[in-house]
Amino acid sequence: MNALSPSVGYWIIILFGIATILLTYFASRSERWMKSGTGFLVAWRDVPWWLAAPSIAACWIWAPALFVSVQKSYQLGLPGIFWFTAPNILALVIYAFLGPKIRSMIPGGYTLPDWIRYRMGSEKVHKIYLIPYIWYQVMAVCVQIFVGGLMLNYLTGIPLNLLMILMLVICLIYSLISGLRASVVTDFVQMALMILGVLLIPPWVASKVGIDAVVRGLGGLEGNTNIFDPKVAFSFGIVTSIGLIAGSISDQQYWQRAFAIKRKDLVKSYVIGGILFGIVPIMLSILGFVAANPDLGIAMPQGVGLPMIGIEVVVRILPLWATVFFVVMLLCGLMSTLDSGMCAASSLYAIDLAHLPPVQREVLAKERVGLTMTEEELRIKAQIDRETVGRARTGMYGISLLGLILAFIVQHLFSLDRLWWIFNGFATCFVVPTVLSLYYDRLSSKGVISGICGAFLGMIAFVYGNWVQNDVITVFSAMFIIAVSLACCLGFRSKTPWVPTTTK
Repeated sequence: MNALSPSVGYWIIILFGIATILLTYFASRSERWMKSGTGFLVAWRDVPWWLAAPSIAACWIWAPALFVSVQKSYQLGLPGIFWFTAPNILALVIYAFLGPKIRSMIPGGYTLPDWIRYRMGSEKVHKIYLIPYIWYQVMAVCVQIFVGGLMLNYLTGIPLNLLMILMLVICLIYSLISGLRASVVTDFVQMALMILGVLLIPPWVASKVGIDAVVRGLGGLEGNTNIFDPKVAFSFGIVTSIGLIAGSISDQQYWQRAFAIKRKDLVKSYVIGGILFGIVPIMLSILGFVAANPDLGIAMPQGVGLPMIGIEVVVRILPLWATVFFVVMLLCGLMSTLDSGMCAASSLYAIDLAHLPPVQREVLAKERVGLTMTEEELRIKAQIDRETVGRARTGMYGISLLGLILAFIVQHLFSLDRLWWIFNGFATCFVVPTVLSLYYDRLSSKGVISGICGAFLGMIAFVYGNWVQNDVITVFSAMFIIAVSLACCLGFRSKTPWVPTTTK
């Protein structure tokens, strides 16, 4: 029997949708956000740290942070949650270095692939880079609606496919209003609700069962409390660390925010964002420890996946209204990443896939590096701004459709945690050349392309290792991807150092 009735489930979705749409509308009614490309894509590059940090944290709270974190604390105990949380925080804090660096290179930039096009001077490399950056946003849409649908289906019995469509439509409506502005504003409120939820629900569960009951589950099903246990570090920690850091670096969502946040606030925003993020999985891990205590007899019903174990704990121990609040909190986390994925895809479509006339491309090139424009160029820039909004919204429609189609397919192929590893492994193929593009002036197109091609060979083994759940193959293939990419980028070095346009 479902914990909530279908009617309660529908009301949760409807009220959540109304609240987010109204919040977005009243926070961004100005044409400044709705009809300007600069406003729609990068919020006029003026987002303060107190809005930026919660937004950074919220859009990194993918479904794994809400569900896999509990699952790993349930299965692997303290080592599981340590190796899940620490790399996640590092994956955001690393932008305290990358964000200011890229803003100093292209203060008027929009996307990471556009930076690669400028830095490498190669359309071929640029097109190759678009593959993972678009793919990542397809996955952002797919994973959030799939897991959100699973959660509500498990609790209410509403059909999974219908739930995925409803979540997608709600998020698409408010994202279309003002783009990144909509994402940042709703992220702020959603992150506040998530922090409130994790500070209320897990401690309440702990008080109900007793601290001793939580302590008995700290080792998880494996009975292991050593956070530096070499077996867990090898089988879960290495792949998770590489995958998460590579995943954030290969995700346009965080580069988009690097271009949107006030330059003086970049370091503060990413450091605080990392800390805010860490609070969520750490507190949710309490639910996994409670479920791992054999004396409490908590287990998933037949046919229900382990990522739902945290919800099962809340349903078993707390009153109905607490379950409803917990569901709303989880929806906040999923929708914050969903709208961020739509916004990131809109910037990629509007900037990187747009077929602009040469004169407009030249104006954008001057904006990218911060050169002063003539009055005529400013007029052209205003025209580009108006046209960009339409392209950006088209990109949102496209990524939503692709994500929904993939969600319909993928539900029959992979468990959530294995799927998460696979698309992070795909991102790993691009992390080395991305970082080197900012710090290594001898990086060549030949080095980048050969490194990516070599890394894809490792990716085949990585996917196979995940498919058969062989940790040895998975770990060594992930390390091979990094090694071969680095070797090629350094081996095929440019004969002359790269010099920015403004100083050529």
